[in-house]
Amino acid sequence: VQLQASGGGLVQPGGSLRLSCAVSGSFLHANTMGWYRQAPGKQRDLVAVITSGGSTNYADSVKGRFTISRDNAKNTVYLQMNRLKSEDTADYYCSAVLLPWGRRWGQGTQVTVSS
Repeated sequence: VQLQASGGGLVQPGGSLRLSCAVSGSFLHANTMGWYRQAPGKQRDLVAVITSGGSTNYADSVKGRFTISRDNAKNTVYLQMNRLKSEDTADYYCSAVLLPWGRRWGQGTQVTVSS
């Protein structure tokens, strides 16, 4: 099983980016999928998660600016990030709880918000 994240990059404050994470390999079902981020010298924190039924949960710091979604047919989770701020700069990691394997992580994709 592999999680492949993409979409990171350099963007100016106030700009937008869209992250994608596709799950491939053999598994029965993808339950909760989500995004976490880790800034240099800090712990990895939750950004947003989405259940297989579409229920979502966001960190307070991104509410109203970020939107998580998923395409179950493509086993892909997305993170639309709008009105980006410098404090959003971090490595972003996707995660999925897969049956029967449990939680799996993708590689990080770097997001830098700077003028």
